[in-house]
Amino acid sequence: MIKEYWPENFGELLAIINDAAVAYKGVIPDDCWRDPYMSAEELLAEIDSGVSFSVSLDEEGEIAGVMGAQPIQDVLLIRHAYVRTRSRRGGIGSNLISELQKRTTMPILVGTWAAAIWAIEFYEKHGFRKLCPNETSKLLKKYWSVPERQARKSIVLVDQSWLPDSPA
Repeated sequence: MIKEYWPENFGELLAIINDAAVAYKGVIPDDCWRDPYMSAEELLAEIDSGVSFSVSLDEEGEIAGVMGAQPIQDVLLIRHAYVRTRSRRGGIGSNLISELQKRTTMPILVGTWAAAIWAIEFYEKHGFRKLCPNETSKLLKKYWSVPERQARKSIVLVDQSWLPDSPA
């Protein structure tokens, strides 16, 4: 079941993000890894900046996965999409992204670490395509605020509604 995030579950949302983000340890550059991966203050700042979260509940009613979305200018960015480690490979991420795709008519973009092959394959399975480094760089500068080091190690994927002649 997909629901909108509710503030009383902030701690669980943060715990899932940090649990799932452990997959990046040893994959992304060491100087980009932190433990915890996201602090409570950073998550609050993301919510304050307009990231809204959907959550997927398991059979017991616990949050098993989260996916943030943030409208920026003329696109919708997927932000902070994570599935609890013990709940992976159960269709939770697929349900979250399908629901997001149904809810918007805006082109959807997602940025992720270029070394996170599993994440890239997940998005490609759901109709997204990778952009070349030049396009990635342009879109990261236009729609995201990420450190230069992270931008150099990231990739942007776009959904089917992104047109090749879309402004970058």
